Amino acid sequence: MTTADKQNNLEFIKESISYLENKGFANIKADIEGYETPKSYLKKGKGEEASITPDIVAEKAGRKHYFEIGLKSEQPTLLKSKWRFLDVLTRMKDHRFKVITRRGHYKFTQDMLDDLNLDKEPIKLS
Repeated sequence: MTTADKQNNLEFIKESISYLENKGFANIKADIEGYETPKSYLKKGKGEEASITPDIVAEKAGRKHYFEIGLKSEQPTLLKSKWRFLDVLTRMKDHRFKVITRRGHYKFTQDMLDDLNLDKEPIKLS
């Protein structure tokens, strides 16, 4: 989720965190108020720099999981580059990368994953 989209969807992020807590995830970090902010990564390219911060980072069974919120966005290109970066990062470090989405956003999320050739099944919250 991009920074602009986060402000509009704080409730869904909190709902996602609650879902993860119920599934047994611990040490949850989220890019919202009241939670520790996950580590940010600096992306440099073509004369500009962008900060990439995962939406939610949690641990389960000793393995780190990165979660992105898959909602329709005004900036799909920015979202794609963020997801691609997080996918590469998690594969390098043997972590997990998952996408959480909700009703009304399934197709958008699946199209984004298909465009990136990521063979992932999004977590669907209603």
